[in-house]
Amino acid sequence: MTERKPWHGVIVATALPFNDDHSVDFDSFADHVRWLAENGCDGVAPNGSLGEYQTLSDDERARVITTAREASPEGFTVMAGVGAYGSLQSQKWADQAAEAGADCVMLLPPNSFRANDEEVVEHYRRVGRAGLPIVGYNNPIDTKVDLTPQLIARIHDEGNMVGVKEFTGDVRRAYEIKELAPEMDLIIGTDDTVLEMGIAGAVGWVSGYPNAIPRASVELYRLSTSGNTEDLARAKKIYTDLHSLMRWDSKTEFVQAIKLSMDIAGRKGGVCRPPRGPLSSAAVQAITADTEAALAKGYN
Repeated sequence: MTERKPWHGVIVATALPFNDDHSVDFDSFADHVRWLAENGCDGVAPNGSLGEYQTLSDDERARVITTAREASPEGFTVMAGVGAYGSLQSQKWADQAAEAGADCVMLLPPNSFRANDEEVVEHYRRVGRAGLPIVGYNNPIDTKVDLTPQLIARIHDEGNMVGVKEFTGDVRRAYEIKELAPEMDLIIGTDDTVLEMGIAGAVGWVSGYPNAIPRASVELYRLSTSGNTEDLARAKKIYTDLHSLMRWDSKTEFVQAIKLSMDIAGRKGGVCRPPRGPLSSAAVQAITADTEAALAKGYN
């Protein structure tokens, strides 16, 4: 069995709780990190898109990482999100993460414009100078930059990407990435591809819905990635039961959706910061139904 590295296992892309005045509720966030550890998750990935990092001040963003580190038990991963519009900013956040004791960082390509390959490679080089392992985050839907298997292999060969969170939803890419970079670790990036990516050889999952249902999510991940074909029947049953809910992780309203599911499950999801507004009544009804159905079947 592969030794667990900090970016392996169920790493929860943490939602960030706000007070009614939209200030960050750091006490609730610390409690949430501890709760995720108690419920079997392997780590957290704060300051990702689910954590609404784009809306945070510099002081808030830095404190999110230090809070996560302080709340984490020994051996629990903190994978700091260091995405930013510019490489200098990402490098700054990687340096801050290293100082705060983070185990690794998650890095989007430059997202202020459609960067070319040379610019993307240099972006990862610069952030690599912070000295922490880098998990790439391929989300061409939002960044307009596609980390193709060829580009991933090139960055990996230079030592600036140990794994890649694949958010395209195209599981076929997993096989090409491993062909071009056999030592590259595959990280599940969309909650509704857990089973397929697990079969393809994923060793980690940067995940959204464990914020609301951690134990069921961990069981699904373990069964999907065990390599034991006898586990797949149970994995498929859980996956089928949860798929309509986990599908919300890949939708535009994913932050509001997961926070609503957290509220329904008894956690503090709460409000989002503008410009994210309230969900439509139809979305609320659908997410509520999906969440309550999962909880009714014992998934928690």
